[in-house]
Amino acid sequence: MTFIIDNIFRNPPILLALIAALGLILQKKSIGDVIKGSLLAALGMYILQKGVGLLVTAILPVNILVQGMSEGGNTQGLADVFTAEFGGQVGMAMLIGLAIHLLIARFTKFKVIFLTGHFLWWFPFIFIAAGVEAGLTGAVLVGFGAITSALYWSIMPWILRKYVSDVTGDDSFTLGHPSGILSLISGKIAKVFGNKEKSTEDLNLPKGLSFFKEVSITGGITLFLMFLILGLTVDGAFADVGKPLFFYAFDQGLMFGGGLIILLQGVRMLVNQIIPAFQGISEKLVPKAIPALDCPILFNYKPNAAMIGFIVAMILSTVLVLISNATGLFGVILIPLVITSFFECGTAAVIGEGQGGLKGAIVGTSVAAVAMVAFVGISAIVYSTTIQDWLLIFGGNGLSFFGSIAKFFADLFAMIF
Repeated sequence: MTFIIDNIFRNPPILLALIAALGLILQKKSIGDVIKGSLLAALGMYILQKGVGLLVTAILPVNILVQGMSEGGNTQGLADVFTAEFGGQVGMAMLIGLAIHLLIARFTKFKVIFLTGHFLWWFPFIFIAAGVEAGLTGAVLVGFGAITSALYWSIMPWILRKYVSDVTGDDSFTLGHPSGILSLISGKIAKVFGNKEKSTEDLNLPKGLSFFKEVSITGGITLFLMFLILGLTVDGAFADVGKPLFFYAFDQGLMFGGGLIILLQGVRMLVNQIIPAFQGISEKLVPKAIPALDCPILFNYKPNAAMIGFIVAMILSTVLVLISNATGLFGVILIPLVITSFFECGTAAVIGEGQGGLKGAIVGTSVAAVAMVAFVGISAIVYSTTIQDWLLIFGGNGLSFFGSIAKFFADLFAMIF
């Protein structure tokens, strides 16, 4: 059981390769086409992961710096203790939840199959933690985590499919990522206040600034400036890196820009393989089903929107975090949500762009950024004894939002059982 969980379900390249192989076999492709398609899908996912890894590595020193500045903000160790004690229940909930999810896809209108491998683990992780906070144990705890995970994997991507198709121009896949709730907020706001006539991808920049149209350059410069400003304004910031601030900031900016290039290449490879291969599954096993995929898939369609979303969310959410900490709004010290601002709010901006162009991307992301801070603050209170430290870094998204709702229902279950 543990072997399968660790080496297949928590190994996205292997999982996507197996999915692609199954789809191609069901289409009765030749053995050569099956091997080629499955390996290219695995390579695409592997390259995408490496791009994401570079982005996170480039961003993480900012999180670490601010955590160190935030007295009481670092509760590191809670999530590690929780994982050591309840990891087995998380794994069981994942496997049972997957079986329920596939049955939902087969026999209901929610025709999606969730393929974002690492979030097949993280959603049960969140929901099991909600159960533990409520005092659930044993089979009830595992059942609660399995059912809530299956419902999320099935329903949220299905709701988002129309918003995704407005960005991509087709309905061959949907979004399978905790950015979904922020994307939904952004899309709803953008539809009301946006204007589709002016797109983020049609920005008219002066000839001398045309290089900003290259998203890797824009992203790299943004991160370079972030490190430079922090290094100049925070005493002792990045003092232990062993090189002058300018060159350290420049290296981090290059890493971020390079990560974007690698990520987008992986996205192209993965989409080119998994979408055609998935047709076999949708035709033979789960009629009319579509895959729910990771959020960087959308960055390739509206890269300028993704970068605008990151910048808007980073600035606005940081201001809100500072205000929250100064007023003691949540009773816990929050840290700037750099990673969530990039991945989740970048995705929210892409969805907002699909509903309302440039204005929709900006306005939609602004509202999503406010929601992001509220979500992480509330979830930090809800998960005070289990995974608070983990959510302070990776929360502010569907994990925080649906996790907090799950805690409410877990409390009801606890009263019953």
